[in-house]
Parts: sequence; structure tokens; C-alpha cells
Amino acid sequence: MFESTISSFGGGSAGRRRGGRFRIRAAVSMAIVALAFAGGPAQAEPQAPAPVPSQGCGSSAPEPGQTSNTFRGTEKSGQYLLSVPAGADRPLPLVIALHGLLENKEIAELGSGFGEHGARNGFITVTPQLDRLGVAQWEYGPGSADLEWVMQVLTHVEADLCVDTGRVYVAGLSMGAFAASSIGCRFADRVAAIAAVSGLRDFTWCAPARAVPVIAFHGTDDAIVPYAGQGGTGSASGSADENSGVSTSPVTDNAAAWARRDGCTGGPARQTLASDVVVDRYTCPAGVDVHLYSILGGGHIWPGTSSSLYPSFIVGNNTTSIDATASIWEFFRTHPAGS
Repeated sequence: MFESTISSFGGGSAGRRRGGRFRIRAAVSMAIVALAFAGGPAQAEPQAPAPVPSQGCGSSAPEPGQTSNTFRGTEKSGQYLLSVPAGADRPLPLVIALHGLLENKEIAELGSGFGEHGARNGFITVTPQLDRLGVAQWEYGPGSADLEWVMQVLTHVEADLCVDTGRVYVAGLSMGAFAASSIGCRFADRVAAIAAVSGLRDFTWCAPARAVPVIAFHGTDDAIVPYAGQGGTGSASGSADENSGVSTSPVTDNAAAWARRDGCTGGPARQTLASDVVVDRYTCPAGVDVHLYSILGGGHIWPGTSSSLYPSFIVGNNTTSIDATASIWEFFRTHPAGS
């Protein structure tokens, strides 16, 4: 079980007067020069929206740490890992981390490390897993009861803990990224931003209630969910009848589709971050961003993970140039709802 740790001199009075006048004139001159270089008086940064406390605010704060919990919704049941940092007596951000195909909640947590990162950075993490016969997966179509259950888990946690409902985020790997994309479409009224690792998707039915900031990561040599797109549904993309309307276009096209949906204009600006990482950023309205990190030669894996549960002979190469968890949290942190 993870337990968070809570990571002067002068020659007489005339000299002092002359020195004082000189220091005042110098200070004024320096201020004028600084203003000239700055282009005028400094502008205050936009103020972040005030926290939106959930129903659970006012209750006694739980002990920091990680627990495993069960939850039965209206149609589905399952479990979730709950990671709570210190300071949970005030409204805290919350990240929902969705596992990939064949994974469970423990593997998802080991891969991303969101629980530990939340302990260090002051956000709650919920890592859910449905009770399901057979293969662990997510149905992510337009009427998915799986994702309704995830939102019911969110409602349950918001009632028990003090959550800032304006700072609720969803991240996922592979099929979890498909599901995160779907949640961004269906539940934009409850989710401030989404992150998709190895699986950003566009849907023909997608019509979010508000513009949703998106950060995505994808390896160019991903053999499971190909960077260049794929024909058919593939082993990780689910059945066509469950997930009708899913795009199998290149991930760059899917990012462009989200950018258009969010009111961004033009093509992306590309920046090289490392020899094996580039990022495409779109020009978007204030408070909205769409970023796509391409891992050159990278496989189907969480960038920067140290987990041994993703052998390269199965998932392909990883990168140590970036840490997707840290990058996702920085993106989430700066994209509250209503910003």
C-alpha cells in the first residue's frame, strides 16, 4: 500500500543626504529602464477561478494514503483505488486515471504513478476498474454504461471528499485513452480537461457542452494503436457495434479534429523537445489548448514510466526524455474549467 508522505557607509550627514539622493535617482532610473524593456507597467496574470467545493467539503478530512474501494452504480459495479494527499480539508483537484485493455487498476497506477504524483502535488486520484467477466476493457460508445458508472464513482467521491469540481480531469492509456476521449465528448460539463496516452480518438457523434483542453501522447512506432491510423477496429479499439463512430485516422488528424472542435485556428506549431520528442501546439481561444506529443520511435507505452510491467518486446520502445505524468499534471493544473 502506498502511504503518502506528507515530498552603509558615508562621510557624515551631508554625505548621507547626497548618497540618499543618488540612490533615489538611481532607483528611479532603473525603474524607467525596466519599464522600457518590459514595454510598460507589468500586467497581472489572469486570476484562476475560485474553487467550486463539492458536497463533501465540510466533512472531516481523511488520512492521506491509498485505499481500495468498491462501488455499485445503477447498472454496473466495480472497484477503484483512491489516493488522497495531505490537506484534503480544502477543495482539491481530482484526476481519474483509466486503465488500458487487459490491465487492472493496480497496473494502471504502477504505470502512471498518478497516486504518488498527487501526494506530492496536492490532488486526489481515482483509478477505477469495472467488475466484468472476461477481458478487462472499457466500452466507450455514445451511450456507454461503463462511462456512466465512472461518472457515478465521481459523484460518490465528490460527496465523500472535498473536491474542487472545477478541477476534475480524466487521463487514460490505450483503451483508457479512447474512454477518456469519449468522456471529454459526453461529460464536458463535469470534466475540465482530458489526457490521452497512446489512443486519442475523434468521434463522429462528439459534441461537448464546452471546449475541452486536450493533451495527448503517442509513439510513432506504436504497433498496437498505430500512429498513422488503422483499418478495422483492431485488438485495442473495441467492437464496431459498441463503439460506432470511432475514428481510425492518424493521431495527428484526431488532434486536429479536437482543435477545430475547440475553436482553435490554423495548423499546429511544432517544437522539438528532445531528439525523440516533438510537440504540436495549436493556437486556441484563451483557456483552451490542444497539445500532441509525438515520441519518435516510441511504442505503445506511458512515456517515462519506470514500471517493469511494459516489456519492450511487447509494447516497443519508451522514452526517458519526458515524464508524461508530470506533463499531464502541469497541463491539467493550468486548465481549470471556466478559465
